Amino acid sequence: MTGPTTVPAATAPRDTSTSPAPSPYWRRVSPRANGFAPGPWYHSPWAWEAAFRIDPIDYLLASFRTFGDVVCTRALPFRSLFLAHPEHIKHVLQDNARNYVKGIVIAKLKVLIGEGLFTSEGDFWRRQRRLAQPAFHRDLLIGFVTTMTRTTATMLDRWEVRARTATPFDVAADMSALTLGIVGRALFSRVLDGDADEVGQALTAALAIVNERAIRFLPSPLWWPSAANRRLRHSIAVLDRVVYDIVEARRRTDRQDADLLAMLLVARDEETGAGMTDRQLRDEVMTFLLAGHETTAVALTWTWYLLDQNPAVAERLRAEVAAAIGTRTPTVEDLPRLRYVRMVIEEAMRLYPPVWGFMRQAIGPDEVGGFTIPKRSVVTISPYVTHRHPAFWDDPERFDPERFAPERVRSRPRFAYLPFSGGPRLCIGNEFALMEAQLVVAMTLQRYRLRLVPGTRVVPESRLTLRPRDGLPMVATGYSGT
Repeated sequence: MTGPTTVPAATAPRDTSTSPAPSPYWRRVSPRANGFAPGPWYHSPWAWEAAFRIDPIDYLLASFRTFGDVVCTRALPFRSLFLAHPEHIKHVLQDNARNYVKGIVIAKLKVLIGEGLFTSEGDFWRRQRRLAQPAFHRDLLIGFVTTMTRTTATMLDRWEVRARTATPFDVAADMSALTLGIVGRALFSRVLDGDADEVGQALTAALAIVNERAIRFLPSPLWWPSAANRRLRHSIAVLDRVVYDIVEARRRTDRQDADLLAMLLVARDEETGAGMTDRQLRDEVMTFLLAGHETTAVALTWTWYLLDQNPAVAERLRAEVAAAIGTRTPTVEDLPRLRYVRMVIEEAMRLYPPVWGFMRQAIGPDEVGGFTIPKRSVVTISPYVTHRHPAFWDDPERFDPERFAPERVRSRPRFAYLPFSGGPRLCIGNEFALMEAQLVVAMTLQRYRLRLVPGTRVVPESRLTLRPRDGLPMVATGYSGT
């Protein structure tokens, strides 16, 4: 049996360790000049935006490899920081978290998801977190296992014809449809059915447009009559109609469903006794719809790609599934016995974190690594880059699930691995996502092998999430071991 392999260079972002700087305005700034870290400078924010938009991940990798753990970018008249070291990230996300807010970049997402947990700040965020937290208690999440397995089984049944005829299909699209179906049932105790395609298309269109707005220094106002703004307004209207209809119908009934919406409807603030308004419910539901299906779908998509590239790992995984559950439907009690399945998923999220980068904004001056962080500075953190930091990850481009053996996890700094962020703003749905991914992978391996269509070049695209640019065309074949 051969060991894990390195991700093929043709399918990963290029190695920028010796590549030219990504802009003619890239210049080294003297270390510790006026207390600031070294880094590139640009004559305006628009010049920086033009360089960054070419390939954000390559840009950040080049910054790290050229300037080090703390990079200060000067785009006159502003400065921004990029942090790659786990201890520096811990300082921002945990130790001094109250000095940092989501800031101006994340604020641009509010046009889609409003004041949900992902975008809200301060006392309002803390209140919403207190209200939503009970819905994600592990004992309650266990109740969603049957939802996850039934929805997955329905998808796998549909694959039978494709497997018999060796018909290629886009696994990325199917993972999106699957996770949307699961989160729809978990949120609303109902199948979106006729709404599913419309909701999926609206989310996809809105995400693409919001991504463009997020990385622009000055996006056009939403009222501007551009084609993109019209598509965004239409997508938001579709999503609002579906969500408000469901909330209104639930408020009119005495039915007690064991879903996330029911938990949010009955939640009361322990200090004020107040519940959520319809608008607050809408924003949280929209946040969960987005985060609860998009990020898990991306993680699963890259898992299937990496298993295709590493057949020895796939066979070991299949052997664990066969030994742990055979051909029966997995239950929550089986999850601890599917340890290698979880390790594979965690390693896939190391190489291809669904959220490849995020930002914070300093509300007061600070210092990290001996360098100045001015008030109002934007601080960028990239799990994609930190997950490749050579001080914490040997041969970082190599796909090796053994990195997540318990003893190796304990030996690493906590913030060397952050696919779900960290600190007080750690993703509230991380256990839901990992449980769902474990079950989907195990059930799929019971029935099928997935192979990439020959000649396919898989290229990561750094939008709001890190998806394969043109999807993931694969062929399913039945697994004779079942």
